[in-house]
Amino acid sequence: MRIVQRARRALALAGAAAALVGCATPPVAELGAVTSGRMLLRVAAVAGQDAQNVSAAFELQGNASQGELRLISPLGTQMAAARWAPGDVTLRTAEGTQSFATLDALSRQVLGEALPLAALPDWLAGRPWPQAPHVMQAQGFEQAGWQVLLARLSEGLIEARRVAVPEVLLRVRLDPSP
Repeated sequence: MRIVQRARRALALAGAAAALVGCATPPVAELGAVTSGRMLLRVAAVAGQDAQNVSAAFELQGNASQGELRLISPLGTQMAAARWAPGDVTLRTAEGTQSFATLDALSRQVLGEALPLAALPDWLAGRPWPQAPHVMQAQGFEQAGWQVLLARLSEGLIEARRVAVPEVLLRVRLDPSP
């Protein structure tokens, strides 16, 4: 039960996003290359809610409009899968499948926070999400209230921080490209 809860929390922040395979959603193979690695997600404690820490391996395919994010346990089993396409966002775990209106709604339901899941594919590629304004900085860029630090991108390390309450930290170590 605790693993499932952690998976839900990680998907909500990391982007986690999801959709069932159906006629409106193309097969995963059509979503392009897979970005994989490990992520650590920390949400600071706020009144009435404990701090949350989630660590998992991940595989991400797609872009802001359609994609899939899978979270994988240290033993290699899939903990959760999130798929999204226009008008179709779902989260699939061992407990079943839940549908959501938007990626923000998914993260709000699972974690109590709306997080920029749509931006995640671009951020992991080391670039700002084209759907929102950004400000370039010496170490990366600021976008949607988040500082995205790319100083160690050449080592496969990306960090995104939100200082608004509750503070959120996402650290990603990307797997080397084949």
